[in-house]
Amino acid sequence: MPGENLTRIEAADRKATVQPHAYAVKLDLTTGAEVFRSETRLTFSATPGASTFIDFISKTVHSVSLNGVALDVDAVNDGVRIQLPGLKDENTLVVVADALYTNTGEGLHRFVAPVDGEGSPYSQFEVPDSRRVFAVFEQPDLKASFQFTVTTPSDWIVISNSPTPEPIFSGPIDGESLKDSVTWVFEPTPVLSSYITAIIAGPYEGETSELRRADGRTIPLDVYARK
Repeated sequence: MPGENLTRIEAADRKATVQPHAYAVKLDLTTGAEVFRSETRLTFSATPGASTFIDFISKTVHSVSLNGVALDVDAVNDGVRIQLPGLKDENTLVVVADALYTNTGEGLHRFVAPVDGEGSPYSQFEVPDSRRVFAVFEQPDLKASFQFTVTTPSDWIVISNSPTPEPIFSGPIDGESLKDSVTWVFEPTPVLSSYITAIIAGPYEGETSELRRADGRTIPLDVYARK
């Protein structure tokens, strides 16, 4: 089993082999206090016939599909990396897994407010910890666009790199008939390094304002806090 950290040689080899285009990441934050569901769909180009790996520190990987072919999860996944053999010039990868919240400020940290006992997950990805939330080529020189879809309890709000959309009703949360879920579908980001993507979710309230620059232009500014 390899170490968790990428070596300089591995990073250089992977940079020479692949170029990611777009990530579509679905996160379900209604699955309990310890685990959340993560689904990554990635399109990327590669040297035909080459092999590489994608980073994902996960609890359980349920399925891996590369170019429409289901891979043997036990054979390609070690809990830290997922091996990607026999690449084509253009590729589509889909990974469905369960990942773990942390309380150490890595990946998706789940803060529990002592006042109401409700958890509020927020991301801390710098530098190598987006791989604790979704499958990713975790190195700053392999940039791509990121599109997040996040399912939460209906009384939460989600903040990310793209403007917060209106939520879509998703139905009752399993096992919690008195609480509904909603889904937030964000627009794709510009091309970014993975470590500066962000997800903040919880029962927040916010105020929308504008920050006026010295040249007279304004920048939208939202401020959120726990109730």
